[in-house]
Order: sequence, then C-alpha cells, then structure tokens
Amino acid sequence: MKTLLLVGLTGLVGALAKGADWRATPRDLTVPEVRNTEPAPGRRVIRTTTGWTGPEVHHVLHLPEDWRTGTRYPVIIEYPGNGPYADARGDTCDGSVEGCILGYGISGGRGVVWASLPFIERTEGGLRNAAKWWGDVTETKRYCQATVRDVCSRFGGDPERVFIAGFSRGAIACNFIGLHDAEIATLWRGFICHSHYDGSRRWPGDGGESAVLERLQRLNGRPQWISHELTTEAAEKWLRSTGVQADWTFVAMPFPNHSAAWVLHDMAERRRLREWFARVAAEPAAAGTANGSTAK
Repeated sequence: MKTLLLVGLTGLVGALAKGADWRATPRDLTVPEVRNTEPAPGRRVIRTTTGWTGPEVHHVLHLPEDWRTGTRYPVIIEYPGNGPYADARGDTCDGSVEGCILGYGISGGRGVVWASLPFIERTEGGLRNAAKWWGDVTETKRYCQATVRDVCSRFGGDPERVFIAGFSRGAIACNFIGLHDAEIATLWRGFICHSHYDGSRRWPGDGGESAVLERLQRLNGRPQWISHELTTEAAEKWLRSTGVQADWTFVAMPFPNHSAAWVLHDMAERRRLREWFARVAAEPAAAGTANGSTAK
C-alpha cells in the first residue's frame, strides 16, 4: 500500500510540475463511428434489445474485426460516465453509450464482443437513455441482463467470460449496477473500474454505507481493476476498512485527466490493463459467477 500511495503522490507532483496528460503519448486507435445498420465484423452499431422500443432506449454493439460465426468471444459490457462534462484540460464526456471507449481500447477491435449499455430513465413520454446518474435502476438492470443474454446467444459472447467496465459514473456502476442484487451479480468474470469507485465516497442514490457494503460482499473474491487519475488512495482506504477480501488491482495513472481516452494511446498502463484482461479471461471461473457458485 505504501508503494502504491508513493507512486500516486509522485504522479501528482510530476503532473502538476509538467502539466502531463495522456495526450503526450502516441495515439494508435480510433474508435469506429456508430452506424445505424446491421451488426457485422468491425462495425459499431445501434441496437435495442427485444422488449424495449428504440431509438430512445438503445445500446451500441461492436463485433470484433475477426468475428466468426460459431466462435466464442469474451464480452465487455461498458457503462458511460455522466454528461455533459467538460473541464479546463479539455476532457469531456457526453454521458452517451456512443461515447464509450474503454472496451475498444482494451481489445484493439479484435477478439472481444463489446457492448456499451445505457442507464434508463422514465419520462412523461416513456423510457430513454439517461445522460446523468442512474435513472430507473430496475429498468437499467433488466436491460443489462436481457442484453447480456442476447449478446451471448446471438453474437458469440461467452457467458463464462463477461466483464463489466466503466468510466466515472460507469466505474461506480460496476458495483452499483453489476452487484446490485444476487441475480445480476452472477453475470461477471471481472470488473474494470476507471476513475471513481462505489463506496470511496457518497454518491447520489448509493443507498448508504450498509447498501454499498452489501453490494461489495457479492463480489465473492472476483478480480477488479481499479484505476484513477494520480492516486487510488480513496478506493484503497475504503476497501481496507470493510474487511472484505478480493482480487483488487490498483493502478494510479500518471496524469490528472478525468477521462478514459488514455486507452486509445500506446502507454504502459494500457498494456498492463490488456495483460490483466487476458489473464482474467483465461482463468477458471471464480465462485460467485454464473458458472461458479452463488452470490448472496
């Protein structure tokens, strides 16, 4: 822990001194544009899962360039941050499923089925994707579970290798949505949380400390990647205080940017994330997953 904290503090001093950010590293990936057409290898397309009506409720599906019928692929289910967001460094987030990028940065467009899912809110006119916070949590969970089933049954997703990922609001959602109840908690092989974490501070609608801890206990030892700009101290401190044991990988980013765009750049932290993902995807399923034991 002392080493990790020192790395985070060193990064903070260096970033403040040098104005460092992820733009200083070479960018080697461009996320494919979203198209309103049928899924195909390499395409990123708008979809609405059966049981909902679009386009007010929709997700974005990307089939890898090497996608083939009859092959099983790991799946990344990604949730977006809050929007609209912009800061003085030029980092932005519009809160949309179209704006998600973590899954593409991890896969490089190959070997992984990637779906960017919405938080769903109720309006006078019906349901729609929510750009900010949780919307209707029950509806959001239902859409998630139905979409995971659809991706696995129709597009070659491997139900034993489904990951949940997100940036900012989406990072909090890895536990807030992904571990919200015993049923949805069984879906996941691993969790990728970049910039914020459920429980590291009070978030709107989190249900309070007892609810946060109940969600965390459904993790059942499964691996989580937890990264944050400059330091992961807040998440580490809270997790240590709970007494819960799990396979946490903490990574303090060497830049101050509140953004997920670093995954589109050739940098050591992305290489480490890809190595983590490949290792976890190759491991036997942990207890608490759909193919392991139960979550409580």
